[in-house]
Amino acid sequence: MNEAADEFLGRIQAVVADALGVHVDPQAAWRLYTAMSAVLPPVMEEGQEGLTQEVTVLMADLRGFTAISESLPAKTVLEALNRFLSRMCEIAVQNGGTIDKFLGDAIMVLFGAPRCHVHDARHAVTCAVQMQIAMDEINRANASLKLPPVYMGAGINTGQVMAGTLGSTLYSEYTVIGDEVNIASRIEAFSLRGQVLISEVTFERCQGFVTASEPMDVHVKGKARLVRLREVLAIPSMNLVVPRKDVRKSPRVETRLPFTCKRVIDKIVVPPAHAGLVLDISYEGILAQIDSELTLHEDIHLDLDLSLIGSRTHGIYARVLSLRHDGPRRFVGIGFTSVSPEGEHDIRHLVQLLIQGSSLK
Repeated sequence: MNEAADEFLGRIQAVVADALGVHVDPQAAWRLYTAMSAVLPPVMEEGQEGLTQEVTVLMADLRGFTAISESLPAKTVLEALNRFLSRMCEIAVQNGGTIDKFLGDAIMVLFGAPRCHVHDARHAVTCAVQMQIAMDEINRANASLKLPPVYMGAGINTGQVMAGTLGSTLYSEYTVIGDEVNIASRIEAFSLRGQVLISEVTFERCQGFVTASEPMDVHVKGKARLVRLREVLAIPSMNLVVPRKDVRKSPRVETRLPFTCKRVIDKIVVPPAHAGLVLDISYEGILAQIDSELTLHEDIHLDLDLSLIGSRTHGIYARVLSLRHDGPRRFVGIGFTSVSPEGEHDIRHLVQLLIQGSSLK
């Protein structure tokens, strides 16, 4: 028997003696300890820190909060951020999570460290879904204060990490490190407003508990192989439905990519080529700045410069969906209508890597 068990048994005997005035014999106390150990998650003992263990990592981050905060007083921004983080912490703790850290307007929660439970992945997914539902409550509070609504994306991954205390006598903190933590952060970056994305390992741990989308494969920086994700749609046994706020099927990312386009008239690509600059791109289209006049709803043929990933995508047919002028500058929203399989792969690859930062290594 270890020291932790000895201490726990002593506490059981002390509580019973104080409440009932009788002494619990060691065998009865041990049976009680064994029964409680079967349902209570274990705690990492002193000297065990630094061990590798399976942990489910939840990352949740506000969408567009930085842009909103630039137009508000600092006091208002901090109050709004604290309102969000406080509510997220409450939900995390209620689901058995451990708050690892705040990263600006993001929160990282651990399930499985320092305490582990057989259903850590389920608790993490439940937590993320309840967090998304709570965003309606937060936005009602924001509306009462005449503040704009905010939205959140969430990503979850399960895997082996190193858990322990880092630092010195001046400052230290308990945390987890490892590639699986980085993957959780990457997954969160792909999530849209109101969305909960999970890795395939997390999904396997939640089989029969969650309703999820068909798998989607994404490029993750530093990974030679694609990473498989699923979108959580609902938790039927708890009557919880994820309140996704974004009707888009794709994330959008800012960039500055040159492109050329030609008009398509009677299904024939007609010169000359008009040059422009892509300002943001998704799987489904682009927002661009162009010097030439285009007509709303006309069909065009695009040639995108994807040299950032060593490619140049030809053969994209598209349609002008919106037009806007800002002084001499012309902005055009363009939706893809026909893309070759190779071109679709290259566009998705570029978008997914740009989401994760400017460096494509």
